[in-house]
This record gives sequence, C-alpha cells and structure tokens, in this order.
Amino acid sequence: MRSHHPLFFTLSSIFFPIFFVIFTFHHTTSSTTLIRDTCKRCSDTDPNLSYNFCTTSLESSPDSRRCQDLHGLGLLSMNLTKQNVTSTRNFIKHLLKNKKKKLDPYVKECLSDCMELYRDAILSIKDAMKDFKDQAYDDANIAASLVTDASTTCEDGFKEKENVVSPLTKRNNDTFQLTAISLSIINMLN
Repeated sequence: MRSHHPLFFTLSSIFFPIFFVIFTFHHTTSSTTLIRDTCKRCSDTDPNLSYNFCTTSLESSPDSRRCQDLHGLGLLSMNLTKQNVTSTRNFIKHLLKNKKKKLDPYVKECLSDCMELYRDAILSIKDAMKDFKDQAYDDANIAASLVTDASTTCEDGFKEKENVVSPLTKRNNDTFQLTAISLSIINMLN
C-alpha cells in the first residue's frame, strides 16, 4: 500500500477550502452583477418598477446564487411571484375566517373578490412559468400580465368606496412589482 506524504494532505486541506471560497465568491459575484444589471434595465424601462425592490427581492432568494443567465433569473422572479400570490391568497383567507375581527361588509366583499382574483393569479403565474420554460414568451407575457391585473383590480376595489382602507395595499404592490420584474425579463428575452 502506498502512503502519501504528510505535506500532500496539508496542502490539499489548505487549497481546497481556498478554491471553494474563490469559486463561491465568483459565483455569487456574477449572479449579483446579473441581478443588478437586469434590475437597472427593468427599472429604466418601467417607471412603476423600483430598482431597490427588484434587487432586494431577487438577491434575498437563496436560489439567486444559482442564476447564471437571464432565463434563470426570469424563472426565479416568477417563482417569487408565485410564492407571493399564494401567500397573499392565504392571508386573505385568514382575514375572512378571523372571527375575532368584525369586518365591514364592504371590505368583506372586496376581500372575497380579491380571493377569487388571487386564486386565478396562482393559475396564471403557473401558466406563465410553463410558457416561459418552453420559451413561448408571448404566451408567458399574457399569463403574467393577468397577475398584474389581479393585484391592480383587487386594490382598486377598495378605492371604490370612500374612507375604506385596503388591508392588502402592500401585498398588492409587491405582487405588482414582482410581476413587473418578470414581465421586463420576458420582454428582454422576446
């Protein structure tokens, strides 16, 4: 049996961690650059999209480190949108079921409408993701646009009656912004 020189083990135990750190740093740096460059382009072309929201949302996802190209970033943004619309629908369901807090009948009606809109938005973002994966960018654009419409329609419902405050304003805005990121990326690839 052949024995290795002790220096071999020492050098390999030093170089492997250094290589790993450099590789990980390069991987993270390139995905960060991709995200920031893409968010700059997105916010420059869409006045409704915040650069800070875009970078913060995409960089906060653990999956962002694996994004190597615009297509991967598009899938990431749509996945974040899907998580957001699912979470929002669950939040609405919780508000409607909460017996401790008496809801104004008009607010309750708006929440019920929003529940339906977000149910449809979940289906739409799933369709958009499938179309995007298939590189059917026009179809992905149409499906993702329906998610934007859902968040806007939901928020507008609360504004139809004076002195009514939407409990979903931040969530609707986040949905709108996340979908705007996805739409911008789809348009860059189309």
